[in-house]
Amino acid sequence: MISTVNSLNEIMNGNNILVQLSVPQLMEKVVENKEGLLTDAGAISVTTGKYTGRSPKDKYIVKEKSVQDKIEWGSINQPISKDIFTKLYDKVLHYLKHKNELYVFKGFAGADEKYRLPIQVINEYAWHNLFAHQLFIRPTEDELKNHEAQFSVVFAPGFKADPAIDGTKSETFIIISFEEKVVLIGGTEYAGEMKKSIFSIMNYLLPEQDIFSMHCSANVGEQGDVALFFGLSGTGKTTLSTDENRRLIGDDEHGWSNQGVFNIEGGCYAKCINLSREKEPQIFDAIKYGAVLENVVIDKNTRKPDYNDASLTENTRAAYPIDAIDNIVRPSVAGHPSTIIFLTADAFGVLPPISKLTKEQAMYHFLSGYTSKLAGTERGITSPEATFSTCYGSPFLPLPAKRYAEMLGQKIDEHNVQVFLVNTGWTGGEYGVGNRMKLSYTRAMVQAAIEGKLENVETIKDEIFGLNIPLHVPGVPDEVLLPNKTWTDENAYTEKAKELAGKFRENFKKFTNMDKAIEKLGGPINF
Repeated sequence: MISTVNSLNEIMNGNNILVQLSVPQLMEKVVENKEGLLTDAGAISVTTGKYTGRSPKDKYIVKEKSVQDKIEWGSINQPISKDIFTKLYDKVLHYLKHKNELYVFKGFAGADEKYRLPIQVINEYAWHNLFAHQLFIRPTEDELKNHEAQFSVVFAPGFKADPAIDGTKSETFIIISFEEKVVLIGGTEYAGEMKKSIFSIMNYLLPEQDIFSMHCSANVGEQGDVALFFGLSGTGKTTLSTDENRRLIGDDEHGWSNQGVFNIEGGCYAKCINLSREKEPQIFDAIKYGAVLENVVIDKNTRKPDYNDASLTENTRAAYPIDAIDNIVRPSVAGHPSTIIFLTADAFGVLPPISKLTKEQAMYHFLSGYTSKLAGTERGITSPEATFSTCYGSPFLPLPAKRYAEMLGQKIDEHNVQVFLVNTGWTGGEYGVGNRMKLSYTRAMVQAAIEGKLENVETIKDEIFGLNIPLHVPGVPDEVLLPNKTWTDENAYTEKAKELAGKFRENFKKFTNMDKAIEKLGGPINF
């Protein structure tokens, strides 16, 4: 069998390779190949068919000697043998070799030149290469001349695996080989697999360089004050970090080194269900020439997107370069954060809209990574369901969770960081009874936290969750701040709060080797 490295080099030297096409060239190819449509704003609109989101059950890491003792193996980091990977890799390369055209993007992950990873992305579809061009960091002409990829993404959506022969669970596969330095993707057209695979790789490589890798957005104020926003999908991470009064560092993925924070990406991948210019003007206006719209319903005549139409999926997405946002940091590098915001959309309606966290509480809630799935969003969910994603990004963390949590605690101590838990979810009752927290109130709370207005404010300790709740926040009615006071039936509130607290405690049992101070001080223990 030919070695996979030689096979990839053969592919890269083929006559069908188109390297570093410009945005206009790629858009022409998308239309010419009938892969997508132009919208009225000049974006490319595409659909991803059967898969409109990631396929976490089809994601693997090759169990190789150099990494086998470091990876946290399990249902998230599923092992696959080197033999299975090699055979499948060679099949995919053979498949791609006979395509009329292949598209290659060369760029970087990591805006800090000291820590960036040179990558190349090889695509069967032109629109996937346009996505890569917009989401990763684009090299200058001089950087391109000396570019040598240290990791390659090979994306062949038209190649479907045969589980009986290829050793996969389905037709879809996302496989990372740290020794071959390859991400192999097939059987799905969902472009986000590329972005998140590179993020997974950085979440392995950066901590090895003593850099805290984070699934968060980041922005910076006029005084150089940096804020980080952690939160799962639907909690408002992109919305709240895109602030006209602060410059955006990055939308989703960052590293925190001894010099400060840097964006891992060169673009943004924003959810755009129910998007409007009134609520999110910067994101709305960023969807213009060269942007990629995924699974957004388009009027075939006017070519106008209908952002309110979820008939294809709730997970509609827009991919655009970060410089489509006017108010950004160039390059995407800044100093040490002074404020960290953990975002949760609590559909139980019991968590405070904002609370101050101790370091131990911060580590606890970071490890917990709580938000809610709502009734109706998935089959079988009839009431709000607590969801816990370790470190607000468990699908992308190859190393043990404790490693990331300890780095967070270290950074909080080193830089005296203020940490807040912000509930963007429900108040006055659970989902279906209460109301979603007003965005204007949430923005006011976040602004007060970032500006240091809550450092010395009077607080009250929540009896169930042990959280310190500010009693006054500029621009927010005092009665909104105490969740038990917003319910008409305080006994019903207490019952629901204890139910959620129990879920927190049950989830935290999986962390068996944590510092007892975190278990004691961080969690909802007071009932």
